[in-house]
This record gives sequence, C-alpha cells and structure tokens, in this order.
Amino acid sequence: MRYALRVDANQAAVISALEAAGATVQVVGKPLDLLVGIRNQFILIEVKDGAKVKSAQKPTNAQTKFFERFPGYPWAVVDGPEAALRAIGCIK
Repeated sequence: MRYALRVDANQAAVISALEAAGATVQVVGKPLDLLVGIRNQFILIEVKDGAKVKSAQKPTNAQTKFFERFPGYPWAVVDGPEAALRAIGCIK
C-alpha cells in the first residue's frame, strides 16, 4: 500500500517564488522535494517548514546520504521563499 507524501506547508509558496524568479520547478518528492532549473543549471532543493523547531528542519538520514552520493552538485535546504531565492542566486 502506498501513502501520500507529506508536503511541507510552505512548499507551494517556495515553488511560486522560484517560478516568479524565472526558474523551472519539478516536484520530486523523495528523497528530496524539488529539482530546480535556472540559468541552464540544476539545483536540488529540500523544503523544510520554517515554522517548525530547528531539529525538525534538519535533512533526514536518507536525504543526507542522497546529497553525499552527488558531491559537487548544488543543493540546498530552504525554510521558505526567501531562502529558496537566495539558494538560486536571485537575492543575497
């Protein structure tokens, strides 16, 4: 039996901000949330709910192992739209 993936409450706002900045966004789901393309590059993004305690915002073991399998590839853990825009270089 398959269960629906949990989506962070702020994921839609993050996607909207990225798309408004000109990025193409693909929801991946597992082991991370988003594949984002901008300026002919990809970045892997994991969205965490910024309203939760910091310990709940850390990447899971599966996510950490995934990122370790792709050293040198850009990735980010973001807690909201501003952090996502920072991750793709649209704001400082």
